[in-house]
Amino acid sequence: MNSTTWTAGGAPKLGTLDLCVFGAMLLASAAIGCYFGLFRGGQRSAVDYLMGGRQMGMLPVALSLVASFISGISIMGDPAEVYRHGTQYWIIGGSAFVSSLAVGTIYAPIYLELQLTSCYQYLKLRYNESVRKMASVMFIISQFLYIPIVIYAPALALSQVTGLNVHLITPIISAICIFYTTIGGLRAVVWTDTLQTCLMMMAMVVVIAMGVTNVGGWQKVWDAADRGARLEFFNMNPNPLERHTFWTVLIGQSVYMMSWCATSQGMVQRYLAVPDLRTARQCLLCFAVGLASVKGLSVATGLLLYAEYENCDPISEQRVTKQDQILPLYVLETAGHIPGLSGLFVVGVFSAALSSMSTGLNALSGVLVEDLFARWIPPTGFFSSALWLRVAALSTGIVCVLLVMAVEHLGSVLQMALSLGSITNGTMLGLFTMGIFFPFANSKGALVGTLSSLVLNGGLVLSTQFALARGALRHSFLPLSTIGCSENSTTIAIPTEPVSDVWPLLEISYMYYSLIGAALVPMVGLPVSWLTGGRHRKLSPQLFSPYVHRFLPSTDLPQEQVEIK
Repeated sequence: MNSTTWTAGGAPKLGTLDLCVFGAMLLASAAIGCYFGLFRGGQRSAVDYLMGGRQMGMLPVALSLVASFISGISIMGDPAEVYRHGTQYWIIGGSAFVSSLAVGTIYAPIYLELQLTSCYQYLKLRYNESVRKMASVMFIISQFLYIPIVIYAPALALSQVTGLNVHLITPIISAICIFYTTIGGLRAVVWTDTLQTCLMMMAMVVVIAMGVTNVGGWQKVWDAADRGARLEFFNMNPNPLERHTFWTVLIGQSVYMMSWCATSQGMVQRYLAVPDLRTARQCLLCFAVGLASVKGLSVATGLLLYAEYENCDPISEQRVTKQDQILPLYVLETAGHIPGLSGLFVVGVFSAALSSMSTGLNALSGVLVEDLFARWIPPTGFFSSALWLRVAALSTGIVCVLLVMAVEHLGSVLQMALSLGSITNGTMLGLFTMGIFFPFANSKGALVGTLSSLVLNGGLVLSTQFALARGALRHSFLPLSTIGCSENSTTIAIPTEPVSDVWPLLEISYMYYSLIGAALVPMVGLPVSWLTGGRHRKLSPQLFSPYVHRFLPSTDLPQEQVEIK
């Protein structure tokens, strides 16, 4: 049988055609890697391998940026968020435009003028080698925590709903991702990302179209959302303790996206791979459009889920155990009879996961070779920079696969590990921003400010996660009904009342974690810089925003004396 079938225990199972669709995506990704790694050639230097020779096209880079930012976790988690908490999350699309404008105006011009291959090279030029090494190590640790989770979490959710063997599927998709990333470099990663982004959006559109047809039209979806109080677009409450308001999502997510696009090597190296600043800004604008589109589709999917399960919540009925399993269950229940459609959905989820992994591996190889071990790598000979980059990509990929196998034993630590991204990314943004806008900031202030931000913001995030785990802090969610689950069902699951038996600061919206981390770096780093005598060496104006050039000492170096190493 080609369509989705059901096991004896009642769990849906993917059919033959579904698995063929999934396999075709994996083979296509591997073929792209082979094409760029074995037939196109020309990747003999670090610039070729990491930057595509700085001749990448605008559209594939923009789609690759979208794919790099969207993970399989968000593909399933965002609709579930809307299903349980409403549509205020929609304003995240506006955050994409705010962050892209800021990055294209402030950070990208400096990186492109300096012709960097790693954004952490900037930190050596602006501060010193110690600051660069510190930031590089922070990035490496965060990626080794992040990559295994973005592969394992969607695989686990799909496994529990579809019956796919998580221990079989995760090594297979990881091996294929490692293969095309290692041999093909950035060109292969960008073009596989382009393919995977198109498949991901196609899967979302098809699911929505099918769902709206089954429900009886979009008006019925909207009416159900209105009855369930899911429609909330302009909650203008400025209280930062509110989980989602217009301001927490717009401001908090704008800073979070800026931290990714301005300081994460995986994102930065993409718009550094285009020929000029104009093209880089076009990439960022298209990235904002693409990301806003994906998030808009996620909000629509979340409303569709509520329309389907308005009177029979699958979590309350215990058909699934976690909210990120609702979307896979919905796809298999409503569209599983159509051959290949469930497979297309699985392709969409794993396309997002593969793009996140390939981005991380490619960036990790660059940071390891260019920022940490460059002094020990000879500039010529058989073991060229490009070969070492391939070795690094392969090695980090193997480590991530081993960590994927360990992730399943972490239990509730998963949520805490994911929260670490907000800690490191916010701190990184504060470190770069302080260097760009405050000429007197020195390396001592950078080191102390960064460490202080990691400790203070990290303490806040981890304390909040522990409070959530032990039940001392609990957020409310909107009403969920079970009245229509069966003929004898009369129960309505009332909204969970919030619980707060913690210090009020722990109640602050998680959307603000990156903002807090970014603000703490200059709040601590600038006073430390002033107390230690300010900047002690001459620097080029290229390292600073044009908005502060008027405040630079006249004795600073001319622009042409910047040397990248």
